Amino acid sequence: MCWSATADLAAGTGIAAVGVVSVSLAARRPRDLPLAALPLLLGAHQIVEAALWRQGGGTGPATVAWAVIALPLLALWVPAAVLCAAAPGARRRLLIPLAAGGATAAVLAYALATRPVSAEIRGHTVGYALGLPQTGPVVAGYLLATVGSLLLSGERGLVLFGVLVAAGAAVCFVLWREEYVSTWCAFAAVCSLLLTRWAARRRPVRATAA
Repeated sequence: MCWSATADLAAGTGIAAVGVVSVSLAARRPRDLPLAALPLLLGAHQIVEAALWRQGGGTGPATVAWAVIALPLLALWVPAAVLCAAAPGARRRLLIPLAAGGATAAVLAYALATRPVSAEIRGHTVGYALGLPQTGPVVAGYLLATVGSLLLSGERGLVLFGVLVAAGAAVCFVLWREEYVSTWCAFAAVCSLLLTRWAARRRPVRATAA
């Protein structure tokens, strides 16, 4: 993933297909649907990046679409989806990452509306540039919203997902600092396949005939 247009397209198609299965498994629990749909969203995200590879980076529609999904949309989607699916006892603490996600999404959406975003093909990775003036607080808010909500969910499967995504964030930052957002989103897309298992285990049990 992230290494070529072909890799992104193949991985994105596979992950999106698994996302369809995840959504079907969660169909009887409407509160789980936003979180179960995350692999579908992240798979589509990788397909968008495949188009970006083919256009050679730059500032075209694929670049903007990729940035909108990766930045403001995920910052708000993940904590909101976790809050929807969480047990009542966990919802109060999940308001913290949701608030962080809302604030971070607002900052990122404003930046995308007022600044050009560009993509550059760098060997086998893609680097994105948005020109945020205060990167540190934005990254902290983004990680609190996405990773933090998973870790605070109290659900074993979601906590495991959060641990893997957090580990991936650290590895991607160390190894691919200039391409951090791209490589981390690809890693998160692969990890999101765990959500299919989570959705399957939360399906309502059918009553058997006496």
